[in-house]
Amino acid sequence: MMMSLFFPILFVCVLCMNSCSGVQGRKWKGEGTTQNLESIVIGRCYDYIRIVNPAVGEKNCSQIWEAFKNAFINKDPCKILPKDYELFINLTFHTIPPNKSLFWENNQLLVNSFADRGRRYMSLGDTLFGFVADFLYWCGQADSPGLDYESCPTTVECENNAVESFWRMASITYAQHSSGVIHILLNGSADGGAYPQPGFFADYEIPNLQRDKISQIIIWVVDDIEGPDIDSCGINSVKTLETRLETLGYDVTCTDNNKSVMFLLCLDYPDDSKCALASSAPAAQRGPVSSDRGGSWNKLMFVSFAGFLFRFASVY
Repeated sequence: MMMSLFFPILFVCVLCMNSCSGVQGRKWKGEGTTQNLESIVIGRCYDYIRIVNPAVGEKNCSQIWEAFKNAFINKDPCKILPKDYELFINLTFHTIPPNKSLFWENNQLLVNSFADRGRRYMSLGDTLFGFVADFLYWCGQADSPGLDYESCPTTVECENNAVESFWRMASITYAQHSSGVIHILLNGSADGGAYPQPGFFADYEIPNLQRDKISQIIIWVVDDIEGPDIDSCGINSVKTLETRLETLGYDVTCTDNNKSVMFLLCLDYPDDSKCALASSAPAAQRGPVSSDRGGSWNKLMFVSFAGFLFRFASVY
């Protein structure tokens, strides 16, 4: 009887031990540090200065990695401040071309495609300091030189975590050095509104825009192709944004569903009713070739054939 109870009890104990060890290994609720982080950061750095935007000139990618790592390594992962990344920002900084800045909320993948790696616009993710860290996760451990690959704290768990503080510093820097005509691309289908508060744009970018360097701010509110129309120019949260910017003294214009952005979205939804293209061209340009064009073509073919026969006869 005792032996029959031994193995079930042992099995339960093993399960409990594994469960407990899993909880202890995963301290935080967020993703752990991205594997091969050092190689990715250094590799992206070289990709940027050699291929993406060589106009920024030479940068020491190894020093950039060291500055990035030292901002959070050997520190409490909940006590990382934006200023800890100052050296990294200084080493990666370059000029943001006037009229190229593109701010956004709730549509990062669309912005990446639309900006086209800085060729059309230069969003934060198209700068060197944003490019090397985009879509990555990282954190260290107090009194340890290693990275935590198991888990990292979310903003809900602690506000001053390594990733949150990094993007605050990057956003502040990006806003301070944007100039000319500024563009803002917002998601009109986003839950909670196109202009979230709190948010990076509301809390870190708008306060750091330099009024004397900006001539105009253009807002684009674009709905998801299959999404609801929650927010638009002049209403709801977009109206709040327009009022805030105008109060700060900016010249603001707003457009719903900008055509250029919609064309890009429609690549993935060519059959959707929102993507139907109405042509304003005259009917004659869309119809078959006119009889006059046909006559001219026939005459051309006849002359060409006659010339061929003449040359053939001359040879023989």
